[in-house]
Amino acid sequence: MNIKYFLLVITCLVVMGYMTFTFAASSMKCGVHLIQDQQINGPGKYEILKKCGEPASRYGNTWVYEISGRNYVLTFKDNGQLRNIKR
Repeated sequence: MNIKYFLLVITCLVVMGYMTFTFAASSMKCGVHLIQDQQINGPGKYEILKKCGEPASRYGNTWVYEISGRNYVLTFKDNGQLRNIKR
């Protein structure tokens, strides 16, 4: 195998892995619905409640969902729009 080809493949795999990790860290799936942060007009609390149901816990503008054995921490802006999602 050519060393340049090998390095190209490794680089591509690392970049794809990083992109997957970044995407997964800022989104969560509730049934058939995908909830994403970093949007101009991100979903609000009401929309997330409709799609995902009640969170496992709430602390002011911070909600925690437990989905498929993972915890997702959603933080909201003062206007109720989603600010970010962390695992």
